Amino acid sequence: MTRWKALPAGLDPAVVQFIGVLRRLKDDSGLTHRRLAARTGYSASSWERYLGGKQLPPSGAVEALAALAGADPVRLLARHETAVDAWRRSTYPVPPDQGQEREQESGSAEGTTADDGPDRSDPSGSAATAGGRKSVWTRVRSRAPRRRGPTPRLVLTAVVSAAIGATLSGLIVSSGQGKPTTLAVHPVAAHPVALVPSQIPYTCTFVRRDGLWYAGNSNTRTANVVVDNTGPEVAELQCLLERIHISPGGIDGDFGPLTSYAVIQAQKTLHLDVDGQVGPKTWAALRK
Repeated sequence: MTRWKALPAGLDPAVVQFIGVLRRLKDDSGLTHRRLAARTGYSASSWERYLGGKQLPPSGAVEALAALAGADPVRLLARHETAVDAWRRSTYPVPPDQGQEREQESGSAEGTTADDGPDRSDPSGSAATAGGRKSVWTRVRSRAPRRRGPTPRLVLTAVVSAAIGATLSGLIVSSGQGKPTTLAVHPVAAHPVALVPSQIPYTCTFVRRDGLWYAGNSNTRTANVVVDNTGPEVAELQCLLERIHISPGGIDGDFGPLTSYAVIQAQKTLHLDVDGQVGPKTWAALRK
């Protein structure tokens, strides 16, 4: 087991938790920093910084480590996204651009561990690198809630284009003698355009029934809600988080990085297992 140095003081709890997961995966892989660099395409000194809490890794490095350790890359990248958001709101430098860092320097920078032993998982060191694989998430999502579907401007453009196509059937052109001649053109059928309704406005109307709190969006007590889910269950979750004074970043029905961070904080406050996901136990604690 690697003897890890203490992380820098003042790191956000979400960042500390994420780096702890990376360290466990690195231990599970049995790779030294040099072998890890050879297998992922990120230099040994870069991994020193990532695992030492001096810099957050890009998503490509996170996915490469997940592949080597046999971990779920989607879940690990969700934790990475939460850590990046927390890092950006702290006084630390902004993390590197996602997937851009590919250092090929020799040697290693300031050490964070004492693991200079041989690679236990690949003695030959001849395994192919994972640096060229395409990342599942190529960049961290914006902190602002996403808007799905075509924008009103695109819908309006489609409607206007269809109307213009129908109008072209009445074009009038001039003949060679200067007399106007109507050009017989078959009418152009305008294709129907499916208008996307505007985003549902969610509100919090708290009611206490049978000793439990409800916010008026969903009565669920068992639904599994995770990162990237949308809908009334997410809005209900966000309202319940607001009720205990943990801000999810707004009531928009979108389980993004701010809501994920708020869920982690709530699970810590309510003494639950911290996994960033909402199931029956988390619902029960939030509704009490």
